[in-house]
Amino acid sequence: MSAPTAPAPVTYRHDGLICTDVALDVPLDHARPDDPSLSLYAREVVAEGREGDDLPRLLWLQGGPGGRAERPNAAGAWLRRALRDHRVVLMDQRGTGRSTPADRRTLARFGSDAKAAAGYLAHFRADSLVRDAELLRQSLQGDRPWSVLGQSFGGFATLTYLSLAPEGLEQAYITGGLPTLTGHADDVYRAAYARTLTQNERFFDRYPADQPTADAVAAHLAAHDVRLPTGERLTVRRFQTLGITFGTSAKFDALHYLLETAFTDGAAGPELGDTFLRGVEAAVSFAERPLYAVLHEPIYAQGGRATGWSAHRVREEFPAFDAGRPGPLRFTGEMVYPWQFEEDPSLVPLRAAADALAAREDWPALYDLDRLAANEVPVVAAVYHDDMYVDREQSLATAAAVRGLRTWVTDAYAHDGVRADAAVLDRLFAMARGEA
Repeated sequence: MSAPTAPAPVTYRHDGLICTDVALDVPLDHARPDDPSLSLYAREVVAEGREGDDLPRLLWLQGGPGGRAERPNAAGAWLRRALRDHRVVLMDQRGTGRSTPADRRTLARFGSDAKAAAGYLAHFRADSLVRDAELLRQSLQGDRPWSVLGQSFGGFATLTYLSLAPEGLEQAYITGGLPTLTGHADDVYRAAYARTLTQNERFFDRYPADQPTADAVAAHLAAHDVRLPTGERLTVRRFQTLGITFGTSAKFDALHYLLETAFTDGAAGPELGDTFLRGVEAAVSFAERPLYAVLHEPIYAQGGRATGWSAHRVREEFPAFDAGRPGPLRFTGEMVYPWQFEEDPSLVPLRAAADALAAREDWPALYDLDRLAANEVPVVAAVYHDDMYVDREQSLATAAAVRGLRTWVTDAYAHDGVRADAAVLDRLFAMARGEA
């Protein structure tokens, strides 16, 4: 395949960095390259003063699904460290950022044809992202391989990269992102609920006074029609989804500071205040990342078995999350439920497509087990011992199935370790050099 032609890049300087914007067209379905195309956007970043150096490229595959790449003015610790040795490529994965978006407005063209919308969205998983990345690599450097750093879902995509196009990779780094290769979504969420309960205990051990406040908020929501600033009702079950913040060091305490503002004195007695409701709205809305909700279970789908709204079904095995039972309120974590497509205005138009995706059975494989067992690309991975989002034991089972993959298991960091501390990437680079 010849390298695709990209428009002339645009270069600018920002805060000691040289940034070059790159865009190219990619097919919706890579098996049908003549299909309608999508625009793929990326930004290449190099440290100022090193723009003339022949530095190897490092592709950043961010978490998600459905999250845009970091912008250099809000980068985590990893970027400054990576720029010491690399040109870093920040790719807005299809459907995100400046790449062709996929949301309630763009998908409205399918009208009531949920099957067509679901078929379109099925091309936004890791297999398509990897093939996009290969076209981007070829447009930037021809046949030369590059390295990849995959965080969270980006790590999942890295395993798909190693399965589909290992010839494009020189080195792979993974942080908090070794997925189960063969497990069903039920296995993922069953393990995730248990870990989320553990993080609830950790949170309320740190902030014991927050338990009665959380319980009071839930009771108030159950008894009153409380509206968020955007107009939709805030239900107890949607309030419970705030536990997603327990998984990172940057946001672990966010719920505590939000609960500090929960109640105010209204004309008829205690009410939930606007500051609190605005904070809740910002945390629970999927307006900026609808693909995260729509694809959260399909990213695990393979073979002939539907996900069938796995997190919703498996939740019944964990009665502690039932807000109607006696006992303290417990918050859920990184799960998406069908009722969110009824309560979140940004998701309501996508409900039928999400249902169709949940029922789909003919998913292609994301991982080539034989190719991974014979892998020749050097791979190092940070596995966070207490990661709330990605199960440690499933990660280690995957590591054992990939030839030559070396792990660093640490309890010093949460899921966002690579963003919180440059030492994480330092350690992985040292491992790749055989120094750790």
